[in-house]
This record gives sequence, C-alpha cells and structure tokens, in this order.
Amino acid sequence: MRSLILIVFLGFFCFLSLPIVANAPLATPSSALSVELPVSAFASDATADLLTLSPDGKKIAMLQTYNTDDEQLTLVTLVDLVTEKNTFLVKANSQDMQIYALVWANNTQLLMKATYASTRSGVPVSESRLMVIDVMTGEHRNVISNRLQRKMQYIPQFQTTILALMPEDDEHILLALDGLHNEPGVSVVKINLTTERFSIVASGRKNLINWLTDRQHQPRIALFRDGTEYWISERLPNNKFRELWRFEAFSEQQIWPLGFGQDPSMLYVSAYHEGRLAIFTVDLTAVDLPMTLVKANAHYDTPETITYSWQDKEVIAVGNSYTSAKHIAFQQSLDKALPDTHNRIISQSYDLNRYIVLSSSETDAGSYLLGDKTTKSLEYLLPKFAQLVPEKMVAKSKITYKARDGLTIEGFLSLPKNRPDGPLPSLVFPHGGPIAFDDEDFDYWTQFFVNRGYAVLQMNFRGSAGYGFDFMQLGLGGWGLQMQDDVEDGTQWLIDQGIADAKRICIVGASYGGYAALMGIVRSPARYQCAISFAGVTDVEALVKSSRYFSNFEIVKKQIGDNYRLLRQRSPLTHAQAISIPVLLMHGDQDRSVPVQQSRSLFKALQRHNPHVQYIELEKGDHHLSTQQDRLTVFTAMEHFLKQHLPTEPITVR
Repeated sequence: MRSLILIVFLGFFCFLSLPIVANAPLATPSSALSVELPVSAFASDATADLLTLSPDGKKIAMLQTYNTDDEQLTLVTLVDLVTEKNTFLVKANSQDMQIYALVWANNTQLLMKATYASTRSGVPVSESRLMVIDVMTGEHRNVISNRLQRKMQYIPQFQTTILALMPEDDEHILLALDGLHNEPGVSVVKINLTTERFSIVASGRKNLINWLTDRQHQPRIALFRDGTEYWISERLPNNKFRELWRFEAFSEQQIWPLGFGQDPSMLYVSAYHEGRLAIFTVDLTAVDLPMTLVKANAHYDTPETITYSWQDKEVIAVGNSYTSAKHIAFQQSLDKALPDTHNRIISQSYDLNRYIVLSSSETDAGSYLLGDKTTKSLEYLLPKFAQLVPEKMVAKSKITYKARDGLTIEGFLSLPKNRPDGPLPSLVFPHGGPIAFDDEDFDYWTQFFVNRGYAVLQMNFRGSAGYGFDFMQLGLGGWGLQMQDDVEDGTQWLIDQGIADAKRICIVGASYGGYAALMGIVRSPARYQCAISFAGVTDVEALVKSSRYFSNFEIVKKQIGDNYRLLRQRSPLTHAQAISIPVLLMHGDQDRSVPVQQSRSLFKALQRHNPHVQYIELEKGDHHLSTQQDRLTVFTAMEHFLKQHLPTEPITVR
C-alpha cells in the first residue's frame, strides 16, 4: 500500500458606501431582539465564506450554502461587480465534499480546493483535489489531467499543494505532487491550466514530503521525513541537494522554512529563541548558515507566517504583523475607520487598489467589506453569519490560574448576559488538538453555551500550542495525566472564584476535548454532573494502533505514546464501569480523524449499567461538523441534554 497520511484533528449584497476616514459601525440594532437565540442561529452556515477578488478587481468569488429538507448544497458563487450579476459556478453536496479554498489563477480561471472521504486498501482516509473553474463558461475539471494521471505510478492522496502562482505567467501554476515515481516522494510539476500540458520541474525522491520555491519560482528547499526525523535541504543548480538542518520531531532544534525574500539567498525560517518560536532570516550563501532574528515574543510563540508582496517585491508582514511602513500606515487608517473590530485584508486586486476586509471582534463573527483606495471608500457587503447578532454575543475574559504543581495556565472565561447573582451553572470546555489553543476570537460553541445561561471556562492546558518549547513538551505522552490535572484545576478555580455552582458543573469537549471531558468524569466523578463528548477519543491504545497504516505513525506514537498498557489505563473505555453520571456521546460515521468506533465502543460498554447515556451517530458526518444539518442535530441534542441534567434559571431582560 502507498503511504497514507492521517489527518488528526475545520441579490446577495447590500451596498453601503463608507468613507475610510470615518467610523463605520457594523452592528445591528438590538432593541427588538430576544435574549435567547434559536439553536438554528448557531448551527447556521456562513452567509458567505472564502471571499476572494479577481486579479482585475472586477469579480468576487465566494462560497455559499443552500439547504433544504432533501439536500445540503455548497455553491461557488461569482459576483460581477461591474454588472452586479451573480452566477453559480459549482454546486456540490456538502455531505460528500468540503470546499475549503478558492484561489484566482487569473481573471478567467478560479482554482478550488476540496476534500472528501474515501477508502484506500480498506483504510478510511481523506483525499484532496484541485479543480480549475472557467468563470466565463462555468466549466470545471480536475487540474490533474488524464494525461498526467497516466504518467503517474499511483494516484496521490493529496493534490492541492500549490507551490506558486505566477502573475507574470498566469496560465501556469507550480504544484507539489506525489505519485510520479514508484518510491513515494513529492515532485514539482508545472501545469498549464488552459492546455493541460505539464512538465516536471523537480523530481521527487525517497522521503521527500514537500517543497518551497523562491520568488523566482524555482524549487529551492526540500523537506524530508523518515520516521520522526526531519531534514531540510537546499536544491542546488546542478540538481543536487545540500543538507541545511536535521532534527527530531518536537525537538528544540527544529527549523522550519517559511519562504524567501526577493533575494533568492535570503530564507525566512521559524526556530526557537529563548524557548519561544521566533522568526529569523538565513543567508544561504554563507557556509555556516547564520540566523538573524527578525521577530520574537518573550511570552508566546510567534506565528509561523510571512507575507510576501510580489508587487512591492518584499516581505511585508512577519508573524501576522506588517513590517512595511506603507502597509502599516494603511492598516492604521483602516483601523481608524473601523475602530471596534479586528480588520484583516483577506484579498486584493493585482494593482492593490481594491481589497476585501474581514472585520470581526470577540462578539462579532465577522462582516465583509469591499474597499477602494482610489475613492477612499468602504462598501459593506454582508455579515459572515447573519443570525449571530453581535449585541447578543459576549466577549471572553482572559484569566490565569495555578495548576497543582505551580504551573501557570492561561484560560478564557465567558459569562452570560443578564446573569443572576451568585454562582452559575457552568461548563468546562477544554479544546481539541491537543496541540492547539483557545484565544479571544469568536467561538460559536462558546457563544451558544453562554446564550443558554452557562458560564464557560476554556483553558490552554500544558501541551497547548503557542506557549513555547517547555510548555509544549509537557504535553507529549501526557494524555490523562498532568494535562488532565490542568483541566480539573481550572474547574476548581471556577468554584473558588465563586463563579461556578459546585453542584452544577458539566464538562464538554470535541475530539481531544471530548477525551478530556470523559477522562474528567473518570478521574473526578463527584465534580461533574454530566459530560458531553463529540468525536471524542475513548480508547487511546486503539487510536494509536489505527495510525499504523499511515506514514506518520511514528510521529503519532511520539506525540501520544506507545506503551499500550499505559494507554489502556488512560482510556475512558477501560473505566466505563466507573461512569455512572449522564453522558452524551455524538460522532460522525465518516470521521477520518477519530474513528466512529471510538464512541460506539464506549456507548456499548456504558449501556450495560448507565441508564443516562445517550448516543447520536451522524450519517455521513465528519470530524468537523461540516454541514448545517449535523450542527443542528448536535446543538439541539446538547441543549436538550443540558436542560435535563444541568438546568439554568430562566434568562430575563433587566
């Protein structure tokens, strides 16, 4: 079987002209709105998503949904800003395929990335495909032509890694593609989007998993992996490779290439600096590869991103912050016009005149605006989630508490509006991942719970991303141990602060968070009144063993552990007899990250002795609640379950 990769652990416009120098309130008046929003509001699909401007700034492509009782459709919509005409380019069943990116190749061709559930040699996997859409005719096809497929030794699992768009040669793209040789190894293929002709620019070889091109569109950096060992090499003009760095997964020696500057010898990388991820530049012409610090943060990891402007021929942003004076000044003017939101330019025309802004806040899921630098105006387009009214949402408060061993844990507390005096019914809500994190950003799960009258605590337990090397290391192999202590210590903090009613606390989570919820009631059965797990891990041993079919098996074992006896002891399934409080389990039967058998097995074990266990299986459901119907089913079930086992006082307007 070929190497597989396991993915562990997601008229339409109303035009309103706004001068960019003036405040631009986006809020909807709230005087006539009820306090409790319907479940359907939180389960709703985005009004529009993935908005992107054509290179000439005359068209917008976006993703929309259309749901009936019989079908759940995803639509790729084209809006002509000149004629104001809307056209549906692609219609797909959202249960069968998830479209996750739209990219303009040129003014007439739009690239669409999508994933779907599949099976290879009996192993459930996720596949990805890249389509090209002719926006003039609506015709669309796979970028990998039949002719190219015939040259392949096998069809690769993933086909969507675009290495370079070339504005000066916009009929072509560079694509990273496996399958061109018997031995797995990613090649670089140049593809003509019109004629379907192709040429292999750089050939793959054993263990080569990805490429990075320079700003002249030459394949320059190759990433290799064998087991848990990575190495980064530079491709030389004679097609030979010079090894730059070699390191173990999760090690402090890791150096990840991010991209080039205009100078083909200047490479930006992410590496640790004083225990936190930082961004450096490396001069590849120097034998000793000196690293120059560009950006670091004393408290948090610096996001591993850079933004390059081919128009300005320079890197303009590092770690999600502009470094270019011109772009800093424009961002400041944008923030002055929209002072109460986080404003991010998500797309712009090639001449940089027109742009789309996503404006959001802790209480606003986001609104899209169309900007024009020539007229210095903003046009309000539409909200991202029309039913989630900002006035009915709440902002998170950042908190910290001490774990039992003295480690400081950062978290976020959300409290309901118009709450009664005294301790509240509360939900402890650990995140998934577990190498992920919660932050202040809008979170529709949290907003739903708070809207129903619950206090919600989220915590970044040890092992969460973003807090440096030592903090991340504490989570390796730590499932059910100190990572779980941090969750329980957060629950105690809620009680000690007088926020939570100690007799009315439920623990909720999805994916790893679902595991933490179930382990919470195993380890502290008297602390919680109920537990909810969506797509949660119940058998850690089985999860690790199921990854043996995939090429990153050794990485999974290093992250979670490979002592199967210990993993069994850290599994909720092993302790099913001890779980007697109400439990709600939910899982999609097409989950490719956490197999549905995980919830089925625990439900079967609990059924024998726990009359308060409920199980809901989502037909064709995935790991990410990708369809509105699945979200509606899950949120409705959670509401009913919580009303039964963790009731709140009626919310009244004061």
